[in-house]
Amino acid sequence: MRIALFVTCLNDTLFPATGQAVVTLLERLGCRVDFPPDQTCCGQMHFNTGYQRDCVPLVRRFAQAFAGYDAVVTPSGSCAAMVREYHGRVAEVSGDPRLPVAVQDAPPVYELSEFVVDVLGVTDVGAYFPHRVTYHPTCHSQRMLGVADRPLALLRAVRGLDLVELGAANQCCGFGGTFALKNADTSAAMCADKVRHVLNTGADVLCAGDNSCLMHIGGALSRLRTGVRVMHLAEILASTETGPDHGAAAADPPAFSRGNERTRKP
Repeated sequence: MRIALFVTCLNDTLFPATGQAVVTLLERLGCRVDFPPDQTCCGQMHFNTGYQRDCVPLVRRFAQAFAGYDAVVTPSGSCAAMVREYHGRVAEVSGDPRLPVAVQDAPPVYELSEFVVDVLGVTDVGAYFPHRVTYHPTCHSQRMLGVADRPLALLRAVRGLDLVELGAANQCCGFGGTFALKNADTSAAMCADKVRHVLNTGADVLCAGDNSCLMHIGGALSRLRTGVRVMHLAEILASTETGPDHGAAAADPPAFSRGNERTRKP
């Protein structure tokens, strides 16, 4: 099986360790992972803001970059949802009769936990992470992709990990991409509620499958000096007794301290 990593523009720019963790994890599970260098943004930000036609070049680029692969894996439920649910719609309004065909023929795109559990048939990935962790299910992953308890099944199998339930877990964190910019007060209030529930768990680490949400919540946790760290699911699953636990010692979100490291240059 030829597998391609769709790292997403947010991860490639601000959270390169997540992309590296995906490769580490999948290679441990026997996969060979390619990183097509021509990949760019999936167009989600443009689409959600109402600029559907401006997504056309990005959708075309995506189809070209990942053509020929058997599967595409991404550490982002929101970007996976954009590709699966809306690339076809963008292709229809593009005016290019070849684009709908290219989108239809593109390989399936999986959010990371979907691929590991459903395609590889694995829940115990051999990870070791001796910390108390709580999990935030991001909106796109649960409402559009329906990943359900796949991330939780993976976390429960991690040795040394103490998984604690997050109160009101299904509530949005308030990020929502450009929603956080257009409705800042509402977004901040929603984030405050999420932070309160995170702190009530007594967890050391907040985990999720989207770094966009972790960036939002993690920023609030950092500003309040709570000491609670945020980590992507991939980074926890890539951790072992002998390998690095991908930033678990850092209290603040890694976005800006490591922003100059590029995933495409391991």
